[in-house]
Amino acid sequence: MTKSHTHASHPKVVSRLKRAEGHLRSVISMIEEGRPCVEVAQQLQAVESAIRNAKQALIHDHMDHCLDADDSQDRTELKAISRYL
Repeated sequence: MTKSHTHASHPKVVSRLKRAEGHLRSVISMIEEGRPCVEVAQQLQAVESAIRNAKQALIHDHMDHCLDADDSQDRTELKAISRYL
């Protein structure tokens, strides 16, 4: 079993993801209502951006606070997680 891994940034990341979740629900409604594709695409761009920003905040926080560049195991993890940026 893994132990809880929490960062100070996690509440902000969760907030961003919940906002993106709400936007995504709105996009689904827009499609179901037959709204113009340009409007739908614009909102999908906003969802994508919100998720990307949440991901970057999470990864940067982890890199800043959990990894030691002098530790070979941490360098391996740094390489692995940085692929998601």
